[in-house]
Amino acid sequence: MTYCLGMNLDAGMLFASDSRTNAGVDNVAKFDKMRIFAKSGERVIVTLSAGNLSVTQNALGLLDLRARENPEAVSLWNARSMFAVAGLLGEAMREVRRRNEEYLRLNNIDASATFIVGGQIADEPHRLFLVYSEGNFIEASQDTNYFQIGEVKYGKPIIDRVLTRKSSLSDAVKLAMVSFDSTMRSNISVGPPIDVLLYRADSLVAAPVHRMEEDDVYFSRIRRGWSDGLRKAFTELPDPGWE
Repeated sequence: MTYCLGMNLDAGMLFASDSRTNAGVDNVAKFDKMRIFAKSGERVIVTLSAGNLSVTQNALGLLDLRARENPEAVSLWNARSMFAVAGLLGEAMREVRRRNEEYLRLNNIDASATFIVGGQIADEPHRLFLVYSEGNFIEASQDTNYFQIGEVKYGKPIIDRVLTRKSSLSDAVKLAMVSFDSTMRSNISVGPPIDVLLYRADSLVAAPVHRMEEDDVYFSRIRRGWSDGLRKAFTELPDPGWE
């Protein structure tokens, strides 16, 4: 299991992913769930993946292979829109599942996987998409301006209460860290390191990925501050009076 989060704001975008993958409680490994495809001044595309690791890795590998074999064909490096990018990723997902799903099913292996893909290509605004295992996809909107994949339920309530399109990138980072903390406290299959990338609208430059390890000072402050704040808020709630 994993947890990935993408936010689409007026100020830009936030992408965050944990790096843990499990094949049982005694077999824990770390794999990057974030991939970046960028040409400075032209495009910044970020993918986050959850689900069957071989399916997501093969889907991205297939896109890389096709781009190298036929540089003139539509690819992540020359697609004219983020809509086209989401379509390419969906097609790659269908192809990989078509090849492998029967054999995985024979061994009781779940072949499902999902992607969050977002970014900006010159001449259009930044956009965010959720690509399903079947290859179809939806786009974030004004009303729903974030997507989660993987272990989504524990970190969702705080996002729903706070996030808006007008939220700052700084607030988005704090909100993402609280969401990850809530998830990690309830599910041991999600854990650090956590990779975070901030994209500023219209910059067309990929900022460095910030990696937060278990002992990251900022993440520790967020976790401690959020826990203390919740306890304080709870003690200040009114008593029922009819008990």
